[in-house]
Amino acid sequence: MLRSADCGSLRSENAGDQVTLAGWIGRRRDHGGIIFLDLRDRSGAVQVVFNPETAADATRIAEEVRGEWVVQVKGTVNRRPEGSENPAMDTGDIEILTTEITVLNRSLTPPFYIEEDSEADESLRLRYRYLDLRRPPMLRNLTLRHQVVKYIRDFLSDRDFLEIETPILIKSTPEGARDFLVPSRMQPGNFYALPQSPQQMKQLLMVAGVERYFQIARCFRDEDLRADRQLEFTQLDLEMSFVEEDDILDLTEALYTGMIESVSPEKKLRKPFPRITHAEAMERYASDKPDLRFGLEMTDVSELASESEFRVFLSAIEGSGQIKGFVVPGQAGFVTGQMKDLDDTAKAAGAGGLAHIRYRGTNPVGQLSEDEILQSAGLRMPAEWHQRVADKMGAGPGDLILLLAGHQPRLNTWLSAMRTHVSELLELTDPDVLAFAFVTKFPMFEWNESAKRWDSSHHPFTAPDDGMEGELDGENLGDIKSKAYDLVCNGSELASGSIRIHNRQLQEKIFSILGLSKEETQSQFGQILEAFEYGAPPHGGIAPGIDRLVAILTGSTSIRDVIAFPKTQTGSDPLFNAPAPVGPNQLVELSLRITEQLE
Repeated sequence: MLRSADCGSLRSENAGDQVTLAGWIGRRRDHGGIIFLDLRDRSGAVQVVFNPETAADATRIAEEVRGEWVVQVKGTVNRRPEGSENPAMDTGDIEILTTEITVLNRSLTPPFYIEEDSEADESLRLRYRYLDLRRPPMLRNLTLRHQVVKYIRDFLSDRDFLEIETPILIKSTPEGARDFLVPSRMQPGNFYALPQSPQQMKQLLMVAGVERYFQIARCFRDEDLRADRQLEFTQLDLEMSFVEEDDILDLTEALYTGMIESVSPEKKLRKPFPRITHAEAMERYASDKPDLRFGLEMTDVSELASESEFRVFLSAIEGSGQIKGFVVPGQAGFVTGQMKDLDDTAKAAGAGGLAHIRYRGTNPVGQLSEDEILQSAGLRMPAEWHQRVADKMGAGPGDLILLLAGHQPRLNTWLSAMRTHVSELLELTDPDVLAFAFVTKFPMFEWNESAKRWDSSHHPFTAPDDGMEGELDGENLGDIKSKAYDLVCNGSELASGSIRIHNRQLQEKIFSILGLSKEETQSQFGQILEAFEYGAPPHGGIAPGIDRLVAILTGSTSIRDVIAFPKTQTGSDPLFNAPAPVGPNQLVELSLRITEQLE
């Protein structure tokens, strides 16, 4: 062994121990011949001291070493002199009085400092990711990710789940996002697809009698990237037979509660997790993934707005729109610049403008932001009308009322953006608080205006809510609720799942509503439809994202910070310079030819 102890494991009770350590050189200080080095490994860092009077040969070598050199040192653990302790280090009460040092490998000067907070550009850090991962915050992120996955495996194994791997090379099927295609060399002109999720395979495992399955699954989607989205991502894939919705939600809540209390006990976890319907979430928070760490709940004041003379309100109502908004407690004193910022935020989200009422003293005073609105008679409504709006919304003296007019679903999009902006402006969110919730009873279908067809809100294998099957032949398909549910936390969607269809006739009915012909249905989904005819049990599941959860637990603003080797927002890998062209021989083997890019 090249070492007898880890750098970060030593404490004052180890004083007097003879140790051999190995790691990377961090900071280096030369104090009049006595040299101090910080030696770092995965466990942490410790100060090692070289004194020319007691270790002349080792000190001469220490004079030559530089940052990120890999060395081995031998010495004695010693308590630091009183007053020289370093409370910023876990090992700050001790140091190593070194007698020997061996250089195991040298290092070029790194392109950025390997320290707690690096100011290096992200593209540079990704180019040298193996150096970036040496930084303590990145190591902590990867360690926490390991602890999360280990807890999941132990938790589910203790509950009689089987971990089963499913194929990476499958058939392309329409599941919402674009597939990544893999050309087949042995069958020219045919392609595999990388799975967007193991959806059909986990359902087939239920038909197979596995009953309780899970997998830490790699999934792939060729879609535009964001801070919380990568081309390849990791999710816990979980499926159960002979269950109802509450069984899956109860299991998921127990998993998350136990996991967070185990791996992140410093977090303030609100429990139990509330369960709200999709309709309630949209009505109260204008979002299907609401942040419940603060209030700012919505109120529909369309009926009162219809009594006004304000043409923006009246025009929206006449067009079957709504007037909705929320109260910002205690902020009636917002100055002109602050109100302009709110109005700019509303416009950036897509709204035409923002209306507001300041509740000062005993009477609320109406005021609206756009030039057009400033000329409106809506501002001259009697104080009694403003008071009725304030009463309806639960506003009192000192409060600010914000209102937007428009049509759904855009109106809720604008309101959600405003709610988030105000919460950030007023610092209403505590990053240490985790406010989970289950959102249930999502719409079964949503209308795709550009394609002029119905799409599945979740995916086509989701079962309709109890009693809704008869509505599938009706005209109001947008009103049908499903047995789909999401787990949300602090404004992010962390998991999505549903009770599945397990009947061939019902599944074929859904495919026909989605516009698939019988031939397309058989070609794309024939395997699962046939399986349903061989005793498919009732089943359902959920698929929590690992990356997003770890990002929330670590306080990371991007899931790139909790993935060892992520892609940039353009889908590039600066470390491996991917994607990259391939040679002509490879293309010939795959029966492919590169043509000019189509417009």
